[in-house]
Amino acid sequence: MALKLNRPIVFFDLETTGIKVDSVRIVQISLLKYNPDGTEEIKTLLVIPSIPIPKEAADINIITAEMVKDEPTEEILNKDK
Repeated sequence: MALKLNRPIVFFDLETTGIKVDSVRIVQISLLKYNPDGTEEIKTLLVIPSIPIPKEAADINIITAEMVKDEPTEEILNKDK
């Protein structure tokens, strides 16, 4: 199914440290930009959360502390504020 767009549309997905919205932290952001001409752009950013990644979360999203150890901290998400 082809989308008929006048402007690009962006879909995003977050992987987090859990499900409690008052204490959860982001560990991965993925973006898919679909352009009117049918081309796609994909960006994925791993982030070091300000809390440890629980084993239960890592078991689901397959993202471990070892994987994010050299990535930017979550403060990068607030740099434009």
